Amino acid sequence: VISADGFVVTNNHVIDGASKIQVSFDDQEKMDAELIGTDPRTDLALLKIKSTKTFPHVKFAEKNARVGDWAIAVGNPLGLNNTVTLGIVSNLSRSSNQVGIPEKRLDFIQTDAAINPGNSGGPLL
Repeated sequence: VISADGFVVTNNHVIDGASKIQVSFDDQEKMDAELIGTDPRTDLALLKIKSTKTFPHVKFAEKNARVGDWAIAVGNPLGLNNTVTLGIVSNLSRSSNQVGIPEKRLDFIQTDAAINPGNSGGPLL
């Protein structure tokens, strides 16, 4: 959750083709959400939870990430409860040519924090 009013960022492949989208929370509460937009090339999707509730949310850093900064990957692999892995930022601003997307500059963050199968949708903090 990236805002108090319920905007959520996840992976595009997690919701691609879905006819119904729900966001699950640690307390097992599930709330319906609508798809606001996607970017399949970067595998991102923006959702809005259908609620007037105020949500706890991630506060963005005031400074840009730097090579050598700590990185924490949070996920929910294979339906298991939260997992957290730790690593460092090892590179910034990789070009998309390096990941097979021709002639596009994308600001990918490279980290050695383990991303396990099923972690899709979790944040890198």
